Amino acid sequence: MRRLRDRIARWVRANRRLAYISAGAFLILALVLVPMSYSFARQLGAAPTGLFGLPIFNGAGATPDPLNPTLLDSSGNQGVPLPEPWDGAERVTILLMGLDYRDWSAGEGPSRTDTMILLTIDPVAGTAGIMSVPRDLWAVIPGFSPNKINTAYYFGELYNTPGGGPALAMRTVEQTLGIPIDYYAQIDFGAFVRFIDLIGGVKIDVPEEIRVDPLGADTPPLLVPEGRHTLSGEVALAYARQRYAEGGDFGRSQRQMQIILGIRDRILEFDLLPGLVANASEIYNELSTGIDTNLPLADALRLAVSATRIDRDDIRQAVIGEEQIIYGRSPDDLAILIPIPDKIRALVNEIFTSSSGAEPLAQGSAAELMAAEGAIISVQNGSSSASLGANTQSYLAGLGANVAETTSISGQARTTIIDHTGNPYTLAFLAELMDLGGVQIVHDFNPASAVDIEIRLADDWLNNNPMP
Repeated sequence: MRRLRDRIARWVRANRRLAYISAGAFLILALVLVPMSYSFARQLGAAPTGLFGLPIFNGAGATPDPLNPTLLDSSGNQGVPLPEPWDGAERVTILLMGLDYRDWSAGEGPSRTDTMILLTIDPVAGTAGIMSVPRDLWAVIPGFSPNKINTAYYFGELYNTPGGGPALAMRTVEQTLGIPIDYYAQIDFGAFVRFIDLIGGVKIDVPEEIRVDPLGADTPPLLVPEGRHTLSGEVALAYARQRYAEGGDFGRSQRQMQIILGIRDRILEFDLLPGLVANASEIYNELSTGIDTNLPLADALRLAVSATRIDRDDIRQAVIGEEQIIYGRSPDDLAILIPIPDKIRALVNEIFTSSSGAEPLAQGSAAELMAAEGAIISVQNGSSSASLGANTQSYLAGLGANVAETTSISGQARTTIIDHTGNPYTLAFLAELMDLGGVQIVHDFNPASAVDIEIRLADDWLNNNPMP
C-alpha cells in the first residue's frame, strides 16, 4: 500500500495541471448532497451569480492543498441544521451531462456530451437508481435526423433550439428511454477533483489491475493494482475516464458509477454532511462556475437529505450495454449502437419502477417480434451462386419475414444489412440468424426508401448458413 501511495504521489506531482475533462457527471453527489442555503442566507448581495442563480462568494479560510486532500472535519459542525427531506410524492429524475473534453478544449463551437447518466430518487419507496447512457447510442433527435445521442446537446446549442442543448438532450433521452426527466445538470469540466480532495479522497474497490493515463503526454501511465484503495481526486478522475481498459466505454460507465457511489459512501462513512453545510460557501465557490442546472436550490437541498437516507442496497445501478444494443454503422461510417427497444425498456423498468412487475414494450420470441414489426425487406444477391437470393427469400419468408423482392447486384465482399427506417427487432433477428458483426449492419436513415431493410448477400452467407 505504501508503494502505491508513493507512486500515486509521484504521478500527481508530475501532472499538476487542472484536469478539464468531461467528468462532470460525478459532481451530482456534490450538487445533490451538499446543502448550501444556510451559509448563503447571511451573504446574499450584489455579487455575480452562478449556480442556482445565487451570488458567487469567496471561500473563507485557506484553500486545502489539492495534492494532499485532508478529510473535512465535521466534529464542530454537529449542530448545523439540515433542511427537511424531499416531501414530494413523485419520483424525481435528473439527467447529468458532462461535455466532451476535446470539443470543450478546442473552444470552436458547441460541444457534444461525453457522459450521460440518469439519477432517479423515489421518496415514497425509499429507493434510488443510476443508469448510464452510452454516447454512441443511435437516437431520433426531435427536429433532426437520427444521430448519436451525444449530438443532441450539440444541435440544441448550435441551432439555438428552445431551451438550448440541455432541453434537446432531455427530450431525446426521454423519448429514447420512455421516461420523464425533471431536471438536468450540465458540467463543463473537472471541479469534481477538488471536491473529492475536500472529502479526503474516495474509496474504490478496483476489480482488477488497471493502467490509467494522465492527461499530459509527457507523464507516464499509472498502474492501479487490484484491491481497495483511497484515491485522490486526480487519480479517481484518471481511473474513471480510462476508455482503453476491459469493457471499453461500457467498463468506463461502470467505473463512473463506482465513483458516484464512492462519494456517497465517503460522506456517510465520516458523517460529513454537517461539515459540508458549514463549509458551503467554499464548496459553492469551487463548483458553481462549472455547473449549469435547472434544479432549484430548495429542491436540491431536500433531495440531498432524502438521498442520504436511502440504504446502499436500495440504490439500483444499470448500464445500457451489449445485451440492449446491436453494433452497427452510421451513414457516414461511424460505429454506432442501435437500441433494442424491448430490452432497453426492460432494463429501464428495473431502475425506474418500485417493483419488478412492469411489462416491457413487447413480448414474444425474436421471430415473433420481427414478424410483428413487419419491415419490408429486399434480398440482393451479390454472391457467386445465382440461386442464393431466391433460396434466402424462401427461407426468411418461412420464418415470418416480409421479403418483398429479390434482386441481383455486383460482387459483394461480405454480407451486409442496411436499415433505412429503424427496425430494431428485425435487425436483432437477422444479425443473430446470419451471424453478422457490427460492421455488417448499417443504419442509413431514408424514409423515402421503397423498402425498410436491404440484405446484401455475399459468399460468407453462401458458405455458412442454416438453410436446408
